[in-house]
Amino acid sequence: MADFQIAPSILSADFAKLGEECDNVLASGADIIHFDVMDNHYVPNLTIGPLVCDALRKHGITAPIDVHLMVNPVDRIIPDFAKAGATYITFHPEASEHVYRTLQLIKGEGCKAGLVFNPATPLDVLEYTLPKCDMVLLMSVNPGFSGQAFIPYVLDKARQVRKMIDDQGLDCRLEIDGGVKADNIAEVAAAGIDTFVSGSGIFGGRNESDPNKYDTILKQMRDELAKVGSKRGA
Repeated sequence: MADFQIAPSILSADFAKLGEECDNVLASGADIIHFDVMDNHYVPNLTIGPLVCDALRKHGITAPIDVHLMVNPVDRIIPDFAKAGATYITFHPEASEHVYRTLQLIKGEGCKAGLVFNPATPLDVLEYTLPKCDMVLLMSVNPGFSGQAFIPYVLDKARQVRKMIDDQGLDCRLEIDGGVKADNIAEVAAAGIDTFVSGSGIFGGRNESDPNKYDTILKQMRDELAKVGSKRGA
């Protein structure tokens, strides 16, 4: 079976009890905590910074934290997130004056590095930088707000990037973010994605009366992924 990983986006969580929310989704079978950073400049929204990442580590979160920087410029804040406990740090190439240097900066701070591509952003930069990436994140919505509908043509980009990764034999995760839910996660996986960010698709499906409120939705996602994994292994 493919190494599929599910990354709940805490942008859709209950911020009044964020540590507990992270504990619950991880206990229900999630793998990674996805951490969206918006600056009200690169995108029209303002979210959370390194202090929140640090607080989650101090709370006891040991799972990987996947920090997606939707900020411009990016270099100044990278060391802060590395110090705060980020595992992955990804950024948009158009937000950096020197993409390769920024990837080197992230790795030099001891984190895994990656690039993020908006739905309409071409993949050209990967021709020169893919071997330096530990992750490529494809946005299947326009960045800035949670709860948007999935943009189907991004799956064509996913197939392109999967082929590039496989042809070069690289150890690089291929992630998608935006509109991923239990009812489309199998189709997304079949296009070559191995890491799935889901915000409202997970946190929006919680049952407040159920102490294991994320078990059902995570199991549905795992069951759908298992179907794709068995086909890949056939």
